[in-house]
Amino acid sequence: MRNGRRRVLGAAAFALAIGAALPAAAQAPQFFRIGTGAAGGTYYPVGGMIANAISCPPGAPCREAGGTAGVPGLVAVAQATQGSVQNVNLIQSGAAESGFSQSDVAHWAYTGTGLFEGRPKLDRLRFIAYLFGEQLHAAVRRDSPITRLEDLAGKRVTVGLQASGARIGSELVLEAAGLRGRYTPEFLSAAQGLERMQDRGMDAVLQVVAAPAAAFTEFCARAGCRLLPFSDEVIARVSERAPFYTRGVIPRGTYEGIEEDVPTLVVGAVWLVGAQVPEALVYEITKSLWSDTTASLLQRGHVRARDIRRETALLGRGEVPLHPGAERFYREAGMLR
Repeated sequence: MRNGRRRVLGAAAFALAIGAALPAAAQAPQFFRIGTGAAGGTYYPVGGMIANAISCPPGAPCREAGGTAGVPGLVAVAQATQGSVQNVNLIQSGAAESGFSQSDVAHWAYTGTGLFEGRPKLDRLRFIAYLFGEQLHAAVRRDSPITRLEDLAGKRVTVGLQASGARIGSELVLEAAGLRGRYTPEFLSAAQGLERMQDRGMDAVLQVVAAPAAAFTEFCARAGCRLLPFSDEVIARVSERAPFYTRGVIPRGTYEGIEEDVPTLVVGAVWLVGAQVPEALVYEITKSLWSDTTASLLQRGHVRARDIRRETALLGRGEVPLHPGAERFYREAGMLR
């Protein structure tokens, strides 16, 4: 989080420097925070791309030839966080204007159901767009004797940061494999867990993250890895309890040494915003997200950013309402009746 704060402060200082160089009558920058995830995952780099796409600081050419498709006067910042659970809480409290979340976490948080049963509803959450699917990875060293999830009994397992959706997904899977209370959980990011596994201080790393994820790419190339397949029984048990999870695969060749498709579970990543953010601003942000200029930028960027498409924009909402600004855009675009 310390590095995330430095990035936020650096971006803010840069934007303020731009403002200082403009005439006094010029528009002041408007800051917009996007809670993403930890380094080594997918949320942070994709969040940075989206922040760049929707930004157009005062004095920059906005929505004109040679300019960006960003919102005039807006400076968006991708903020490093622990992930989905922290992001929904940041949005609810107003400590971030928006953030990325797994679709199951967003639904449960808004409705106070599922793994959020008994907690206050996070009723300020609003939906902007579905982004991409995320796969649940269960990685071990290539030379590990562990070949299936059930072999993790008695082992040290990285399950994700405390306030992450990855932790929720990991614990769902391990419980479905009959391992509740039978392993030692370590609440680390994927990068931290993989580093410890390279030094043989960790037996396995479970993480919900869109493939290919940088931390896994580096570990598999450096130390060698295998991905544990999920059985039909585990997939069925998790999907029954958490319908936002569906059957999927991590394709062969995604990481060095992975020579066969690996059966797993997939959950959607969505972009949420606070109900308090003005309708006009969210309308302009949604318009910027789905512009041709942004589409071109995303297609040239991170492999998962290429999955951010208009055709899937309204998937994964569950009970979370559309923000009125986003709803206005989708209706005007003919994507809502």
